[in-house]
Amino acid sequence: MKTYLTIFGVGLLSSSVMASSYIYQPIGSSTVLGSYGNRHALSTAGANPASSYFMANLQGFRVGFIGPVGIGVEGGGVGDINDKLDELDDIFDEDFEQRINIDSIKAQAAVASDPDAFTVAKIDEVLADINGSLDQSDTIISDIGQTTYVKFSTTAQAPFMPIIYKTRRRGVFTLDAGASLVGRADIIADELTLTGVEDLEAITTASGLNSVDTSNIDIESDTSLYLKRASDFRVSLGYSEMVSRSTSSALIVGGRLNFHRFSLDQKVTVLTEDEDPSVSYGDFFLGRESVSSNVSLDLGVILTGRNYQLGASIANVNEPEFDYNSMVSNCSGLPTADQSSCEARLRLSNKGAIELNETYKMESQVTLDAALKSKDQHFSLAASYDANPILDPLGDEYQWAVVSLSYFSGNWVLPGMRVGVRKNLAGSELNYYTAGLTFYRRLDFDVAYAPENDEGNSGAYFSAGYSFVF
Repeated sequence: MKTYLTIFGVGLLSSSVMASSYIYQPIGSSTVLGSYGNRHALSTAGANPASSYFMANLQGFRVGFIGPVGIGVEGGGVGDINDKLDELDDIFDEDFEQRINIDSIKAQAAVASDPDAFTVAKIDEVLADINGSLDQSDTIISDIGQTTYVKFSTTAQAPFMPIIYKTRRRGVFTLDAGASLVGRADIIADELTLTGVEDLEAITTASGLNSVDTSNIDIESDTSLYLKRASDFRVSLGYSEMVSRSTSSALIVGGRLNFHRFSLDQKVTVLTEDEDPSVSYGDFFLGRESVSSNVSLDLGVILTGRNYQLGASIANVNEPEFDYNSMVSNCSGLPTADQSSCEARLRLSNKGAIELNETYKMESQVTLDAALKSKDQHFSLAASYDANPILDPLGDEYQWAVVSLSYFSGNWVLPGMRVGVRKNLAGSELNYYTAGLTFYRRLDFDVAYAPENDEGNSGAYFSAGYSFVF
């Protein structure tokens, strides 16, 4: 168990820096700009479906080239993880057979006025002392389970996507595709139990020590490493159109159908099991054994004027559902480590710690955005706000509020620049400070960093992409 916890802690410390599925954590310039659609940032067409109207010229195509590609990591409970692991090391390194020390008890009983009573009392004292140490460990492990996690994500847009085409009638069609992977590791805490002490507990006389066997004394617990993973292959088809126009403003509406191929899975590995499971953690996160398909619908509207832009959108109007790979199975006949994990997840399910048959519901979310901008959108001060929180495929809550200031240069030499703040109003409640640069009007780099908050959570995100000049 110590080894697993150490690996978990080292991994967390080395990567404790945001993640979520592509649906809830945008990539490209949207990392900074939020759901505000800016015609100079092609990746912002993936937010409000109506925003793709701005992305093409009067008539013709606009396409991406490479990316954007994003990667991020988020972690919690990092600050004192090393101290907690050191405390656990001291307990797990103990030789409980030596700590009980049958020979010492025999020697002390031999000189006691009542050897039998002394023996029973001494055994009770030693076992109570050991159980006290295990109770201390339970408290530490429970604290780790409640506060410590590591989560990662990676998202890639398909090459040359999105493809945007504006017709002669000024209707705009959009084809987009991408893939995303998000995974999370947690500790599920369970009580530590001292086993193999039945012979000791049954002793009523000093002579009984001669036949007691302490070689099988060990620790048992269902404390487990709990992994969850969601990967999605997505193809989107959208349409947007200007429905009314005056001398000072225009109203644009849009919709988008997203075809999803989700693979959702979870894995439980008992930390006190010495043998390795038959399926590696890398294979688990990259696997797509069980795939669930469905379609989601997004709708959006934008009111735009010379120096302002107002938008509203609703994602996942129909709230499609996707099934996790079931963890219900026959535990007999499995390799030792897999059998232990199988039996543990059944017990943990009975305690309500995990679900064996889980379904992910892609909840609907309303997003509002507003911007003050120059006529050509080179300058803009923008904000966006998710009106309600939603759960990502791994069960974490997200509700973003974003403020940004951006300048997109029309000059090949001077880079475009953008800065902002992105706050998750639910879940981890992290504040991300964001920034991005666009070189030669084609190459985009965007980053987000969240320093550790009061709950010990922190995160970081990076995105890069190359698109054709608009």
